[in-house]
Amino acid sequence: MPDCNVGGQAVIEGVMMRSPDRVATAVRVPNGEILVKTEPYIPLSRRHKVLNIPIFRGAVAFVEMLVLGIRTLNFSAEVAMQEVEREEAAREGREYTAEKKKRNSILLVVTVVLAMAAGIGIFFYLPLAAAEGVSRLFGYSREAVGFNLVAGAVRLILFLLYVWGISLYGEFRRVFEYHGAEHKSIFTYEMGQELTPEQAAEHTRFHPRCGTSFILIVALLAILVYSVSDSIYAVIVGHPPALGTRFGVHFSLLPLVAGTSYELLKLSGRTRDSVITRILIAPGLWLQRITTKEPSKEQLEVAIAALEASLGITDSRLTCRRTPVS
Repeated sequence: MPDCNVGGQAVIEGVMMRSPDRVATAVRVPNGEILVKTEPYIPLSRRHKVLNIPIFRGAVAFVEMLVLGIRTLNFSAEVAMQEVEREEAAREGREYTAEKKKRNSILLVVTVVLAMAAGIGIFFYLPLAAAEGVSRLFGYSREAVGFNLVAGAVRLILFLLYVWGISLYGEFRRVFEYHGAEHKSIFTYEMGQELTPEQAAEHTRFHPRCGTSFILIVALLAILVYSVSDSIYAVIVGHPPALGTRFGVHFSLLPLVAGTSYELLKLSGRTRDSVITRILIAPGLWLQRITTKEPSKEQLEVAIAALEASLGITDSRLTCRRTPVS
């Protein structure tokens, strides 16, 4: 199976798809129609050759996809909020004003900022604080490898608990179903098959290039990178870094960890048929049993609409070996 340069993300009642040329977000609105938003997309690494250096390009891509993911998630949230507001306004006999739309947009921005701050605190600072507490409780030296093994274990446990916890809520389950629809439609395209819900339904919902696998790679690679950085710090300064210093150093090295993880994830996609690769990516695929659910036909239709719009195709049997129609 070829590895195509397409990817996506589940959003609220929809799917975002990214191809080498454009990004498309398809959302199912309450009246049953599919709303599709398409915009050009050329990665910075393609626009500037100096940014297309392995690992460095991964760090750039990580930031780009983070921004793109937040923007498309906000778009789907705005669509959902507007539909709710319009329905309420219609029931109450009033108009849905531009001022109300602006307030909703501001609320979304504030929510995203708070969510990112909470994520940094929970998944980045808290594991370090926990490892610091464990080292003091058991009275051992804060040596690099042991400290980061504890921090990495705490980070993974928190992530697994978080994913499992939100999967119990019906609203998030629908997002996970759209996540499964995204994977199935991409598999259909990679196989050069006709992009129909019936064809997509036959494929697995577990994909080796999934962002879930990326997060798992980041968590494991961080243990190695941060152990090395802490050891270097201890050699230069003469003692292990304090909690605040360790947080600052680790956070500054996040682009390196993300960039390397990005390259490893891309490699796993290109070598997915290798026995060694299948063994290494197995934990990420297992984790997708939580982060993806079996989608409905209607959800597959949304994912396919996003994929076709991102590729700019009119022939639903185009494969990734051919250039998308402009």
